[in-house]
Order: sequence, then structure tokens, then C-alpha cells
Amino acid sequence: MAADFPVPHLTRLLLQDFRSYSCLDQAFDARVVVVTGANGVGKTNLLEAISLLSPGRGLRSAKGAELARRNGEASLSWAVAGHFDGPAGLAVIGTGAEAGQDRRSFRLDGAAVRNQAEVSRHSAALWLTPQMDRLFQEGASGRRRFLDRLVWSLEPSHARDVTAHDTAMSQRNRLLAEGRRDPAWLAALEDTMARHAVAAVASRRVTAAKLNDVLARGVAGSFPVARLELACPIAEALAQQPALAVEEALRAGLAADRARDAAAGGARQGAHRTDLRLTLLPQGLPAEICSTGEQKALLVSIVLAQAALVSGHRGFAPLLLLDEVAAHLDPLRRAALFAALLELPAQCFLTGTEPGPFAVLQGQAQFLEAIPGALCPVADLPVPAGAKNAINS
Repeated sequence: MAADFPVPHLTRLLLQDFRSYSCLDQAFDARVVVVTGANGVGKTNLLEAISLLSPGRGLRSAKGAELARRNGEASLSWAVAGHFDGPAGLAVIGTGAEAGQDRRSFRLDGAAVRNQAEVSRHSAALWLTPQMDRLFQEGASGRRRFLDRLVWSLEPSHARDVTAHDTAMSQRNRLLAEGRRDPAWLAALEDTMARHAVAAVASRRVTAAKLNDVLARGVAGSFPVARLELACPIAEALAQQPALAVEEALRAGLAADRARDAAAGGARQGAHRTDLRLTLLPQGLPAEICSTGEQKALLVSIVLAQAALVSGHRGFAPLLLLDEVAAHLDPLRRAALFAALLELPAQCFLTGTEPGPFAVLQGQAQFLEAIPGALCPVADLPVPAGAKNAINS
């Protein structure tokens, strides 16, 4: 996995009244950055701030008002800014929101941007968090959000299709719940749902197929190969029929389901019914019955493969934000991960409670310690015996 693509570097991060940080101005001078520290000192907050410098709602999907540092009972205005050195040259991306406001704005080199697509030309990010470890036990909505984040990193317009579908569906649900059966109004909403549902599911199918191809070619190194499949009636229909025919069938189905959906309180059909199934190969084991370590390794392999896809699709590498990624990985898998990250064309930010597991990266990574509200350089670390051989083998 040689660095065949330009690697945008986040060279400086500035935070103002963001989460647990009142003020931070931190420079980054390496392609791999390791941040360690006790629980609750702001490591995940730091990764979240970086994730907000790319399109989307960040790694916690938080509303703008939830991101502000609090002063007693009142929340403050907050801001995040990042200095990037990338293939398009130097750029400063900023985002933030006024006190109590959910909607956040973006700025590029100090000027307001019309839409997040302008930001996507300079920055992309992928991440893994400990919360994703529950992906295989929770409901379909969590897996669908995970899949959609993978799609968004390739096609930022996918977010518009998902949002348009969900907005139309919510309006239709409300009309049906209130007993307002205006046929023209409902038909218009169902047309919007059908068009955007088919577009969204088509993008999910394409991304899953591309990931399966990349994973089959061993891009994830020694990590296990996963196979992604969609459990989705729309996806099954798209495999057999043209998109326009699937749209028409979905419109007809939604119209026929009005009474049923009114009684059930929600739509039986739509893009919100997609589920993602992961299988560990070559054993053919469903991810939900794999061990915790195998599940973590599956997620790592998918993110590594997605990073390669994003690099090829956009022409530059994404930032990788890996929160507590070493947890549940045995020493061999951990060494394999570090070796893969050093080969991958991407700037990587890793967090953990102790620096010891990352000591093999000494001399190749920037080490920082998180303390409440600040970051400090970490002194030289002792490298465990045999660690260098493990990472280079």
C-alpha cells in the first residue's frame, strides 16, 4: 500500500470553547499522531473536532448546540479551525456555531462557503470509535449509519438523498397520523421518497461492491477479509430491474400502504429499511457471532479498504481518526495495524489510555499526552523487546 496519492496534512488545529477545550492551538508535524491520556481528558473530543473539518455531522453526529463548552448553565459560541497542506495547496477550514444554535457554518480561507461540497475538495475523514464495537449487536439503524458514512466519504451528494428521503417520510408519517389523506400531497411526498430512496440505495450498493472488490485484493494487509451485503428489498429490486422501474414500484407500494402505515406509525418501505450484513471470510462467519477481537479487526479492515477507495476516487487521501483502536486487538494484530497505517497514504490520529502499546511507532509518529483542556509532548518511550521486528515483519 504505497503512498500513490497526495496526503493532505492537518498541520495546525485551533479550538475555541469546544467541548472540554476552552482554547487550544496545536501543531502536528507527523503523518501519524498518537494522543494518549486518562479517560475523560478530551481525547475523543479532539478527534471529533478534526472530524468536523470534513462534510457531515462528525464522529458523534452531535448537534451544534451540544458541541459548545458550557459556562455554568449557559453554552458558549464555539469554533474549530484546521490548517491543511494538501494537493490543492494551503487551506484553512473553519466551522462553528453561535451559542445555543444547532446549525453550524463553514468557512474556507476566511470566506463563507455555499455548501459542504466546497469543503470536500480539501478534506475527507474516516473514523473508528469504541461505540462502533456495538455495531453487530445493535439494530439496523446503527449499521445503516455506518454504511452511509462510508458512502458519504466517496459521494458527498449521498447525504442529500438520505436527508430528502427521510424528510419526506417524516412529513408523510405526520399527515397519515393526523388523518389528513390529501391524495395529491401524499403522492408528491411518496414521489420524493421513491426517487431519493432508489438513489440512496443505489449508492449503497455501489459502495459495498467496490469495498468487496478492494478487500478481496488484500488492500487491508493481514487483516481479515470481510464481505458486505445489503439486506434491502430496494437493493434486491435494483439487481433485477432498471432504477426507473424500481421507483415506480415503490411509489405504487407506498400509495397502497397508506392505511397500513397510518396504523403502524411508519412506512413499511423505503431507504430506511436497509440493513448491512458483514461476513468474515474465508470462514463465512456472520460478524455478529465472531469474537470481539475479530469484530474489531473486521471494522479495521473495512476502514483501511475505504481509505484506499477514497484516495482513488478523490485523488487525495482521507484523514483517519482511530479512537482507542488498539483495544481488543492482540499484539500481532496491533503490529499489523501499525504497519498498515505506515504504508497507507493517509494522515492518522490514534488515541489510547497508555503510550506503551504505541511505542513501536517511536521515531515515526508524533506523541502527545492529553490533559484536561490541553495537549503536551510525550517524552521518549522505551520500545518493548521484539516490537520493531513485529511491526516490520
